[in-house]
Amino acid sequence: MSAGTDQDLLASVPTGLLVGGAWVAAQGGKTFEVIDPAHGTVLLEVADAGPEDGVAALAAAHAAQEGWARMAPRARAEILRRAFTLVTERAEDFARLITLEMGKPLAESRGEVAYGAEFLRWFSEEAPRISGRYSTAPDGANRLLVRKRPVGPSLLITPWNFPLAMATRKIAPAVAAGCTMVLKPAELTPLTSMLFAQLMSEAGLPDGVLNVIATTRPGEVTGPLIADDRLRKLSFTGSTAVGRRLLAQASDQVLRVSMELGGNAPLIVCEDADVEEAVSGAITAKMRNGGEACVAANRILVHRDVAEEFTRSFVARMESFVLGPGNEDGTTLGPLIDERSRDKVAGMVADATQAGATVVTGGSVPAGAGYFYPATVLTGVTPGMAIVQDEIFGPVAPIVVFDDDAEAVRVANATPYGLVAFVFTRDLDRAFRYSERLESGMIGLNTGVVSNPAAPFGGVKASGLGREGGAEGIEEYLETVYIGIRDPFASEVSD
Repeated sequence: MSAGTDQDLLASVPTGLLVGGAWVAAQGGKTFEVIDPAHGTVLLEVADAGPEDGVAALAAAHAAQEGWARMAPRARAEILRRAFTLVTERAEDFARLITLEMGKPLAESRGEVAYGAEFLRWFSEEAPRISGRYSTAPDGANRLLVRKRPVGPSLLITPWNFPLAMATRKIAPAVAAGCTMVLKPAELTPLTSMLFAQLMSEAGLPDGVLNVIATTRPGEVTGPLIADDRLRKLSFTGSTAVGRRLLAQASDQVLRVSMELGGNAPLIVCEDADVEEAVSGAITAKMRNGGEACVAANRILVHRDVAEEFTRSFVARMESFVLGPGNEDGTTLGPLIDERSRDKVAGMVADATQAGATVVTGGSVPAGAGYFYPATVLTGVTPGMAIVQDEIFGPVAPIVVFDDDAEAVRVANATPYGLVAFVFTRDLDRAFRYSERLESGMIGLNTGVVSNPAAPFGGVKASGLGREGGAEGIEEYLETVYIGIRDPFASEVSD
């Protein structure tokens, strides 16, 4: 059932910290404002956690861990399945809330809700499938018993760009595996996580299994948790710079870590590609979430033979985007998340033009309230420019022309990152040659979308460690235990 008006919806969102099953104020009573990026206005004030609140949340998770790990896998699965049903029933509320605090158009928010909910259903099916093995040692002396058990209390740190899906992508496998959690949502978009945590309680999740602490002082709050020997797992999605710092901190306690970090995705259009298919794929890969996605196509590499045709069609599609608040009819491109992000994107475009690139469409900050930036296309871009070396995280598409496959592979791999790459070609052998040569954890062949709850999501090099989603996702929250057993027939032989 819908919460009615936007004000009714906001009134239904908890604004405290979730610790041990209770929504509480931050110690000291501190709060911070959550801002609507389309208008620059305040949506709500929420509790601003301090270090002592984080420690309390971890204590609650630790206290709940033993009992939660003993719960039957089917019972954990049923909680996730009920959560899937509840999110689906309240899909419009979640979509509206995402749009209010993050800015994306409602159509995209609805897509995120469907995607995020699917992690709940997927891992509800994975929970009962956790298994081990029993076998005879090759020398026959022992029996080998291998079992899985939950890693234990986990710190989950999520970004602002997909506030529901990034939460469910971490919470669902942790629940399925039997781990308790402390979730730290991004301070820019905490409301969706808070509403989801409330829903998980409605679905039957026991008190203390999921604890939520929003804060404007992430380092001060997470540092003591990472140093605490009660924590056994850290999962982070965000920038590579922050990820490196967290990895260094996690090494002291030898924590299990999952890191989904930055990207610099190349999208390669070969000379034999279906150009219109490539344009559609490039629009999807570049403009999903307004370009504010780690899997967004950051560099569009087009073979010289089809560059003119591709650019003409691609520019026309980019010019069709309608800029505006995400909850207004007709909007297809919402604001960037905040003023700093918009200024960064504008600065990257200015830097590229000074280096010799040409703005074909877009390229200027519109007047008025909100953190808007138009769909922008740059041509005359060369591989050495900063705009293809750094992650843009906005609706800007730099087009780089190449002459052969070897050059395309060399340019695509000339980055510290390796999250995802996209290739458009009608030649199957060429497609597989690219897939084996590109240094990337994920590859989209003739498609601009690779993310799927049933598939392992993650990168190589500076794009991270571990995988989320797929059969691999639950393994990130499980330890392998080997038990060596004396040969049960040994006594028979001796007799």
